[in-house]
Amino acid sequence: MSNIVIKATDISKQYRLGVVGSGSLKDDIGRFFAKIRGKEDPTLKIGQTNDRTQKADSEYVWALQNINFEVRQGEILGVIGKNGAGKSTLLKILSKITAPTTGSIKVKGRIASLLEVGTGFHAELTGRENVYLNGAILGMQRHEVTRKLDEIIDFAGIARYIDTPVKRYSSGMTVRLGFAVAAHLEPEILVVDEVLAVGDAEFQKKAIGKMQDVSRDGGRTVLFVSHNMASIQNLCTRCVVLENGQTTFEGKTEQAIDYYLQGGKALQEIPLNERTDRVGNGWLKVNKIELTDTLGKLISAVQAGGSCIINFYYETTIEDEQLLKDIVPGIQIKNGYDTGVSLHHSRLIGKKFSFDKTKNRFSIHINRIMLVPSIYSVTYSLVAQGTYLDGLANAISLEVLDNDFYGYGEVPPDSHGLVLLEADWTNN
Repeated sequence: MSNIVIKATDISKQYRLGVVGSGSLKDDIGRFFAKIRGKEDPTLKIGQTNDRTQKADSEYVWALQNINFEVRQGEILGVIGKNGAGKSTLLKILSKITAPTTGSIKVKGRIASLLEVGTGFHAELTGRENVYLNGAILGMQRHEVTRKLDEIIDFAGIARYIDTPVKRYSSGMTVRLGFAVAAHLEPEILVVDEVLAVGDAEFQKKAIGKMQDVSRDGGRTVLFVSHNMASIQNLCTRCVVLENGQTTFEGKTEQAIDYYLQGGKALQEIPLNERTDRVGNGWLKVNKIELTDTLGKLISAVQAGGSCIINFYYETTIEDEQLLKDIVPGIQIKNGYDTGVSLHHSRLIGKKFSFDKTKNRFSIHINRIMLVPSIYSVTYSLVAQGTYLDGLANAISLEVLDNDFYGYGEVPPDSHGLVLLEADWTNN
């Protein structure tokens, strides 16, 4: 159809592990002779799926495999997936920073990309000079850029530093200017990676509003990658979910988010000691988590306003106890959209622990759950002297049940927000 501005057909990208460039001379010669003889690239017959949790048994890996999708003019497409799923690789192919190994991309219009902090900027040039440089890269005349310059500077909020070399900018300032340039120089397609997370909350909100404006009012197309499901939900009309370099879902945003988050729920069904998605050196490893009431009885849920204890049972094979001093256990509670709603670690209350052979458990006593009824997930971490010992996202579910929290028969639904307030009203 005429309003399709991006069409990806059977896109695959293969890399050779441990090398920079195309690989060995032998591979390049093999590819050359296969091409002139009209045969398939011989290196495409080898390689394995890009599963970062598995040990490699091949020197080739598929960062992307057989990706197909279409994007229409004025659409905001979200691309979501775990780290290493292939999101950034896909955007780099769309932005023509790298070429696909197989397949083709058809793009109608100019693309402005914001993929990494400082993308398209020359460190020695000033912010103003970089604006004109980016405009020239996009094929714009100088007077066209000049017409937009004040608007760009105002949006970025860095007027005081616009004539300072970009190498003096903080990462936040660089992202502000980079996004302002990309959004205001009127590209037909705007590609934005997770880089916006570097900006503060106010700028992120401003940037999302701008992307909505350019799509709705300007008829421009936006591809947006983020791990923030709230931003994806607010901004995108449709989503693609990537997993290990392959498309596992494409459809409406809410359905895509549900599908993506189900992966976290599925992880919780795997025995803790079999989870391979941990972080840390493993010197101290949690092998069981239990939720109990204050009397030590196992429970599966807690009422809003109620109390509970989360127990983390651990093991270690380290003999040198000096390596296991000043341990700080911590948790983060996330809602169904993978947004953190609460965080606590022992250092906040002035506590650190050292490994004791007579004990095998850390426990956090939550005196009052101030969350609206819903199902949450718990991520934990164990850090010692600045080094991660163990950590796991979506380790367990925490279900918060309806309850007469205020004692007057009113049960606040989850649509009231995330956190319950202990408050009073007066009329003085």
